[in-house]
Amino acid sequence: MCRWLAYAGEPLQPSTLILETKHSLVAQSLNSPLGFETVNGDGFGVGWYGKDAAPGTPPAMFHSIEPAWHDENLRELTQAIESPLFLAHVRAAAAPPIQQTNCHPFRHGHWLFMHNGGLAHFSRLRRDLMLAVDPELFPHIRGTTDSEVLFHLAVTYGLQEDPIRGLGRAIRHVEKTADGFGIRDVVQGTFAVSDGRTLWAFRYSTVGRSRTLFHSADMATLQETYPHNEKLHRFGAKARVVVSEPLSDLPGAFIEVPESTVTVLDPDDFHTEPFLAD
Repeated sequence: MCRWLAYAGEPLQPSTLILETKHSLVAQSLNSPLGFETVNGDGFGVGWYGKDAAPGTPPAMFHSIEPAWHDENLRELTQAIESPLFLAHVRAAAAPPIQQTNCHPFRHGHWLFMHNGGLAHFSRLRRDLMLAVDPELFPHIRGTTDSEVLFHLAVTYGLQEDPIRGLGRAIRHVEKTADGFGIRDVVQGTFAVSDGRTLWAFRYSTVGRSRTLFHSADMATLQETYPHNEKLHRFGAKARVVVSEPLSDLPGAFIEVPESTVTVLDPDDFHTEPFLAD
């Protein structure tokens, strides 16, 4: 469906990961070996938090319907800013049209959300799912994607108080609604959520065959293992990235996130825990 990455750590130019690695996000937009689609050219988006922004400050965003490899503004922008936490996404449209309001990440207040995957038979479920969204949130749904509806459902179910529980409750609501239509295997995906301080990255599907997801290994360990790799020494000790597929071929650099798991990164901790695991 799509490819994405999320970074948390010391302030970094987003271009370092989006453009400059061997298998960068832009490279994956042209050729994604692990993706459901090889080419992801139906628009892209970047959302980032300022390096000196106060807690609770809304992130900035840039969306375009251009293919990521074709947009000169993407290179200019990602080289001009530094951010301690940013999300980036390249899109392969399934059914919703190619338009800026359908590009990820999505924003609500100081929260960002993005998704790779889909909700099966969303056109049949769309009305019921949208009616379950808090009426105060409903006007903020600007596009036509299942991902944006799921995000607002998660906010409705308490994502801002507890992101893991909020997204979990939203997904269970989708599955229950789909059961009423006789739709099986409805949720497929990997998801990223952030409030500007913490990053939550989820891998989950109803049938346990989710899209790929990886997190980077501990940076200090990598730098010690590969002392002559100059690119690794551009990163700070707290740097971590979560990606749809590895950004390099360096052995040990990326670790696969298990099924039904959430990876949590904040300035003081990194851990994984089960997510909706039966």
